[in-house]
Amino acid sequence: MTGPATVVDVCAFDEMGDGEARRIDTHGHRLAVVRVGDAVYVIGDRCTHAEASLAEGEVDTDTLHIECWRHGSSFSLVTGEPDVPPATRPTPVYEAHVADGRVVVSLAAEGTEVSRG
Repeated sequence: MTGPATVVDVCAFDEMGDGEARRIDTHGHRLAVVRVGDAVYVIGDRCTHAEASLAEGEVDTDTLHIECWRHGSSFSLVTGEPDVPPATRPTPVYEAHVADGRVVVSLAAEGTEVSRG
């Protein structure tokens, strides 16, 4: 059984540019925090094909996808689902919002990444 979620302040929203992704390691989770306009998305920062950092990839602000730089798989920032091979499994998606100018993320129990979508 999973314990209550931990709410974590991960970065200042205004320090991120539109379409920027940033890797954040916190509480046993490796996150890709992505700003698109006035919204923020947080997904697991591991490509499910080759473990590459998704935060190093290109963000498509029109389709809300991030591309893995290593082999070109593309993941939805909304669902975590890949839509371009070679990845076939989703990456976790985390609830996130901006509060008082800070990006705040809800995490499951330490080290547990839970996919939703």
